[in-house]
Amino acid sequence: MQPTTVTVRHAPPGPAVIVLGGDITAASEAVLAQAHGQTVAAGARDVVLDFTGLQYMNSGGIGMLVTLLVRTQRHGQRLAALGLSEHYRNIFALTRLDEAITLYADEAEALAALA
Repeated sequence: MQPTTVTVRHAPPGPAVIVLGGDITAASEAVLAQAHGQTVAAGARDVVLDFTGLQYMNSGGIGMLVTLLVRTQRHGQRLAALGLSEHYRNIFALTRLDEAITLYADEAEALAALA
């Protein structure tokens, strides 16, 4: 099991990008909540999750993404994602997360769409 790593980048007035690495499980809640808090403090209107460094995500991790989605919605933010492997894109489709979290191929596409 790899610990969840998180880096938050802000490009005001654009979206905040949360770069995720390692494993995302139920144990990731605190780091995801802290990262989201940084986006709120920065006044980000949109949040992009960058999954290019993702090693593994289980059902608890999917649950944490749902929790993060609710938090972003409460703050009037839109949530998007990029860098998902085909496997995780399929999971997003099966769970219908792709209906609530817009998926992009890469950061340039996400930032252009959210500009």
